Amino acid sequence: MSAAPGDKWTLILDAAYRLFGTKGFYETKMSEIADEAGIAKGTLYLYFSSKEELFMAMTKRDHDRFLGKLDQMLEQSESLQEQLRAVADHHLTYYFGVKRYPRLFFQAPNNDQALMEMMHAFRRTYMARVASMLERAGIEEAQMHGASFIGMLDVFKMDILTNNNFTEADLQHRIQFAVRLFHDGCRGARD
Repeated sequence: MSAAPGDKWTLILDAAYRLFGTKGFYETKMSEIADEAGIAKGTLYLYFSSKEELFMAMTKRDHDRFLGKLDQMLEQSESLQEQLRAVADHHLTYYFGVKRYPRLFFQAPNNDQALMEMMHAFRRTYMARVASMLERAGIEEAQMHGASFIGMLDVFKMDILTNNNFTEADLQHRIQFAVRLFHDGCRGARD
């Protein structure tokens, strides 16, 4: 695989995503990432000095894409129910789309302080966006409600990542259920 010099950074991050996601962080070698990206190992080190630095760059790109897409979806939604649907759809569809890479989520280098701080910052930013959406809709205790909604989605995320038989129909059912339960309460979830 060959690429223009400007594309190498993207090729490296894409290759790292696939390998870290299927083999895990600790089992993946930098030389394997270079091979997967179609570049020399030395070239890889021109971009990233360590596997931790590469994982961090890959994760930051993923976070930025996730939040950017969420912002787009929320801008296109007007009512609270539409916004909740946008959050649930984005959250769960993201994990459904990457479920073939579960080791990204279960075998990350959690001893890397900078990475942990970046992941916490992402979570705070994500929760702040959801809480802000709820505040604009007049929901009291928007922070707690936002954390609860994301928590519910995270439980469903685990279903997606750990159930090999999880289908598109299962995904749509959980999105609809989460929105209905959160928007209408348990009474609405029964209907």
